[in-house]
Amino acid sequence: MLGGVSKTFTHLMGGSFPFISTTKETKIKRPPTNLSFPFNGCRCTTSAAQLPLSESATPGQFRVDILSESLPFIQKFRGKTIVVKYGGAAMKSPELQASVINDLVLLSCVGLRPVMVHGGGPEINHWLSRLNIQAVFREGLRVTDAETMEIVSMVLVGKVNKTLVSLINKAGATAVGLSGMDGRLLTARPSPKSSDLGFVGEVARVDPAVLRSLVDSGHIPVVTSVAADEFGQPYNINADTVAGELAAALGAEKLILLTDVAGILEDRNDPESLVKKIDIKGIRKMIEDGRVGGGMIPKVNCCVRSLAQGVKTASIIDGRVPHSLLLEILTDEGAGTMITG
Repeated sequence: MLGGVSKTFTHLMGGSFPFISTTKETKIKRPPTNLSFPFNGCRCTTSAAQLPLSESATPGQFRVDILSESLPFIQKFRGKTIVVKYGGAAMKSPELQASVINDLVLLSCVGLRPVMVHGGGPEINHWLSRLNIQAVFREGLRVTDAETMEIVSMVLVGKVNKTLVSLINKAGATAVGLSGMDGRLLTARPSPKSSDLGFVGEVARVDPAVLRSLVDSGHIPVVTSVAADEFGQPYNINADTVAGELAAALGAEKLILLTDVAGILEDRNDPESLVKKIDIKGIRKMIEDGRVGGGMIPKVNCCVRSLAQGVKTASIIDGRVPHSLLLEILTDEGAGTMITG
């Protein structure tokens, strides 16, 4: 269960940034708060009762107190690159979408260097349906023939990507939309199962130069998971995979995958059995024991691969929770499961 700071972030960030208030400030009773600090990389809490906090505060003072409690986390991540894979429920709900966008802009404003990677499966399915093209899946992967690949490119590059760029710009940051083909960011190769899946690809090579220049100049890159091979043939690539490979190539401090589940569960049938933190050895043991399965396996493998290539931590978090990005980065309670090397 999320503690005081986590709840307060969700409350404060309800629709937009809460730094300016036009309402008259009245005294309010200060609720009990659990403060979390990133000491030794552990996820633990310190009771606010140990700190000399006043019994009551104005709404403005309350906001300032919460922001000041975030200082250790901001200092820890300031100047560091984080790669966020955006998808799932957070992409379908307008409210959750606004939450993610605001979180990214806030993190950029306080000195982090966010990079967003996205897919867009539901939007692709919508447009295939409108064009009377049946969506076909095998082993959870989209079968992508030449006609479907054309739709995938149009939807991801031309619609979803530019919509996200526009929303980030509207929220006050400066975003730049890219596909894997721009600046030779990603070079694709066919999947080993290409005979069954068509133009479904893997990442053969990453050249992060174009991303580095954008991030260094204060922009937020928004990358869609379409890339071409050396002959110019476009491929549809899993967005989790793209996020992991970009995080590794950029030497990111953190990779975050937004999902539709709470994180990794000790018992898949018990939603309360969330594993808050685990290392590579532990997660591999869970896979061997069959406690991690289905669609979670490729996400976990993506995280493990990025960690093996130098990413400091990777987190699988619950994108259904408002402001889950802030909860993951600015509190030690997090919003899902953190995997360490």
